[in-house]
Amino acid sequence: MQCHRELDGSKAVGIDEVTKKEYGENLEQNIEGLVERLKRKSYKPQPSLRVYIPKSNGKLRPLGIASYEDKIVQLALKKVLEAIYEPRFLNCMYGFRPNRGCHGAVKELYKRLNFTKICYIVDADIKGFFDHMKHDWIMKFLNLYIKDPNILWLVNKYLKAGVMDEGKLVENEEGSAQGNIISPILANIYMHNVLTLWY
Repeated sequence: MQCHRELDGSKAVGIDEVTKKEYGENLEQNIEGLVERLKRKSYKPQPSLRVYIPKSNGKLRPLGIASYEDKIVQLALKKVLEAIYEPRFLNCMYGFRPNRGCHGAVKELYKRLNFTKICYIVDADIKGFFDHMKHDWIMKFLNLYIKDPNILWLVNKYLKAGVMDEGKLVENEEGSAQGNIISPILANIYMHNVLTLWY
């Protein structure tokens, strides 16, 4: 119920075309049914709707738009994952984190450049990072701190849900659709284990 209240009703709808307002018309019954399906493990996330938005370099960025009910579950799952991982993430990670952002990263960079000894700077962009995270590695990283099989089952369900691209179902062999609520925290968990600890 809390996640439903927090979700923005003006966002685009997924493949089921259900809006927050429509879902809220039968809210208690819808939430009870959702919780029951989650308990029985009969809940199945719908594929995300693939849309393309223009990038500054003239190319297109693929985004995934989840159905409204999937957004509710993803937001709840995101809250659980953040509670577990936020205390473990290093302070040098600024992307897609609560109370952090690019302004904080720029301030930290300014401070380090001006007040500490710098030997080198690396500017890198990982091409298609969200789309190419390996599912088996995401699950291995989650297994380090999460022992609840229900949470792991649910994350795996989202990873395998696929996307609807121009009316065709495209199964996910890797990655997590950028634009989904759950994708940024999964990307940070992946980044934390693959790059940040290595650095």
